[in-house]
Amino acid sequence: MSAQCEITQQHLNGNDPLGLFGRYLSLWVLLCIGAGIGLGNLFPSLFALLSRLEISHVNLVVAVLIWIMIYPMMVNVDFSSLKHIGERPKGLIITLTVNWLVKPFTMALLGFVFFKLFFSAWITPENAKQYTAGLILLGSAPCTAMVFVWSQLTKGDPTYTLVQVAVNDLIMIFAYAPLVALLLGISDIHVPWETLLLSVLLYVVIPLVLGYLTRKVLLSKGETQQLTHFTDTLKPWTIIGLLLTVVLLFGFQGKTILQQPLVIVLIAIPLIIQSIGVAALAYFWAVRWKVAASIAAPAALIGSSNFFELAVAVAISLFGLESGAALATVVGVLVEVPVMLLIVRWINRQPVVGN
Repeated sequence: MSAQCEITQQHLNGNDPLGLFGRYLSLWVLLCIGAGIGLGNLFPSLFALLSRLEISHVNLVVAVLIWIMIYPMMVNVDFSSLKHIGERPKGLIITLTVNWLVKPFTMALLGFVFFKLFFSAWITPENAKQYTAGLILLGSAPCTAMVFVWSQLTKGDPTYTLVQVAVNDLIMIFAYAPLVALLLGISDIHVPWETLLLSVLLYVVIPLVLGYLTRKVLLSKGETQQLTHFTDTLKPWTIIGLLLTVVLLFGFQGKTILQQPLVIVLIAIPLIIQSIGVAALAYFWAVRWKVAASIAAPAALIGSSNFFELAVAVAISLFGLESGAALATVVGVLVEVPVMLLIVRWINRQPVVGN
């Protein structure tokens, strides 16, 4: 195993790889939703002021918070692991096919079926479009950071996990914007191309480059402990940035939520179905191909989890802080941890496959 892989494994080792905040992330998100709704109703003028702090449809406050979330996880992406890309071809074929040829399209389909058909009595056509857009933004962004945790909880191969994250991140740079534009177009939603490309540049390309450079500098002296210490120091800020973003978003969404509390449940239903369905498809495909369990698990988990930080950022940039699309992406944050822990438990109870 490479030194970089050892860093990632060391970083995840321990009695509780999720950590206090990670294990109870859904609880913290719920508390921040309540805080955001309360503050939004108590101080509407403050939130109105914050909403006007933007350049080219990119809210500056949210941009800072998103960077706080995304940058630490980009430091953990080890592109030197790409030298192992040919060692586990079946696993990569599964994850790339599911992540880029299945998941985004099924997410768009589920959005259409649930919001425009099943839930049409409770949701206006305009809101149906917005919620579908939020699901598409989530479904088009496979997980980057939390998959390391899910992989460890299923005894996944750390080198393979690094490889699939690195490959998916490289694909995301080039494929995310066109794929989202295609699916939003199919869903009859106008796509501001300039804003979409700017969002990918701000929230994928630049943090990825800075993360790579930071990693390279920290490892330049061959002292892997420096990188481990640096990522451990930044880790709490990822959660802080996420929770502050949730407070801000629900500060703007407060009135809508109070008027329609059922909307959170309605958005969560297709998200849960998608996560479980994608994990089952990838895992049973791996079983069929006799892929080793240590590869099958992370190959299934990366697609069932989402790069929700990116989805939240792009939703805000494209549709605004008070949009249904932004709300849908935040609901994705709310349901992710309990759903993924359920999937991890299910995988761990499956018979051992492969060699």
